[in-house]
Amino acid sequence: MTKTSPPPTSPRMRVLFFSLAGALGLAACAASVSQPASSDATARQSADTGRSGVVPQQAGDSYYESAASSVAARAGDSFAPKAKNVILFVGDGMGVSTVTAGRIYAGQTRGVDGESYRLTMEQLPYSAFSKTYSHDSQVSDSASTATAMMSGVKTGSRTLGLRSGVAHNNCASAEGQETDSIFEIAEAAGLATGIVSTARITHATPAAAYAEAANRNWEDDTEVGGSGCTDIARQMVEWPAGDGFEIILGGGRGAFYPPSIADPETGDPAGRRTDGANLVDAWLSGSGERTYVYDQAGFDAVDFASDTRVLGLFEPSHMQYELDRAEDKAGEPSLAELTRAAITRLSRDEDGYVLLVEGGRIDHGHHATNAARALGDTDALDQAVAAALEMTDSSDTLIIVTADHSHTLTIAGYPVRGNPILGKVGYGPGGMARADDGKPYTTLGYANGMTGCKPGQEDCARADLTDVDTTDKDFNQQALVFSGSETHAGEDVPLYASGPGAELFRGTIEQNEIFHVMGRASGLVTYED
Repeated sequence: MTKTSPPPTSPRMRVLFFSLAGALGLAACAASVSQPASSDATARQSADTGRSGVVPQQAGDSYYESAASSVAARAGDSFAPKAKNVILFVGDGMGVSTVTAGRIYAGQTRGVDGESYRLTMEQLPYSAFSKTYSHDSQVSDSASTATAMMSGVKTGSRTLGLRSGVAHNNCASAEGQETDSIFEIAEAAGLATGIVSTARITHATPAAAYAEAANRNWEDDTEVGGSGCTDIARQMVEWPAGDGFEIILGGGRGAFYPPSIADPETGDPAGRRTDGANLVDAWLSGSGERTYVYDQAGFDAVDFASDTRVLGLFEPSHMQYELDRAEDKAGEPSLAELTRAAITRLSRDEDGYVLLVEGGRIDHGHHATNAARALGDTDALDQAVAAALEMTDSSDTLIIVTADHSHTLTIAGYPVRGNPILGKVGYGPGGMARADDGKPYTTLGYANGMTGCKPGQEDCARADLTDVDTTDKDFNQQALVFSGSETHAGEDVPLYASGPGAELFRGTIEQNEIFHVMGRASGLVTYED
């Protein structure tokens, strides 16, 4: 279904200038977003993109300066910005083992050799490894890593869109720690912007595009409490950058409604906002023609080749896993469909666009020690990458595919070539491998998770999988160490890229260098090399 606002008589003009961001603080401790600053630096116009880059307010940060310097060294004096468009794909939790297992899974699902299969992302011409540690954590979370990618600085884990001087859960400490994300810079420069995620749109990765919060969990006002800070959902609706997002597609409509409103799909209370605000209606009342959709029928009815701004929130919380999507009664689009819709809408802007696409539920599958769903969503993300490549021109569109962090997924046991990646380890036809306890085991496992032996179970023994269908999507892989939720892992994650500026990704890089490649390749950010 759709809900549409009437077009206003005078659409708001796109902001084409930059205010002095250094003079903007957080009023009443509310995490607000300023327009990117040009400060005293001279904006340098690119002859290739025709853009006047700016110096964002976090430019003096030591993490920012170090990453900018590293990218500048690889770029050299002859580099020229040529990327009209930038698309950043983030597979949440998609570490190296996930890519490898996802490759085999995707090939076997298509009836071909999995080991030699190549994901679309793996066929991009440039690649690198990205170091994912945060300012204060050896193994990071999604908020700090998303901030690194979108604002060019490393910050403390569990904080969002702010520099490393912020104290977790301390609203007042955010003042003076603000950043300008690549999306805010793009909006102020006149580009179109969009975000797509299978997670809640207020979740850490998508929220890093527009929000600043001392606690990533401040998704609605019930989480903020009496701190005086503005919750993430409200920050999205009231985002002051340029003329705002042209398209937002994902899950998480519960953060935008009070309980007095019934959810259009479930009939249950739509949300839990205590301020009584209906933020979907607030978004619809903004400038320009706007429409809101929450199911497949509404999505299918939208003309994405129009100037209508679109907000799609397809679940009260996260969207369905790809393996469960067909079972959703109201229906919801695939990540590839969402990506196609976003590119169609954003491509109407002749000035170019910046788009984030997140496969957010890869991470959730891993946290549940549920490799089938994690790999299903990895495959779905790869199909979205393929859709983007089909719809764009590599001469003017920089495409980046990476992860925010890894997970403890392991691939082990000497299985024979062609062994089902979700299956038990087999040495050949009819030859099932057995551990020293005499029981079979799966190729995929986790270093920790809810399937490990619980504390106090001294007589705990590993379950016998002999008669268990480990390829079933509901099977939970076994874990070594018990943990209520499987954790992230700290190894470097892969990055693949194509298009103008992709050549700046090589070797092993700091994660916050991703912002600087996007800023430099697009001409949106000025650097004093």
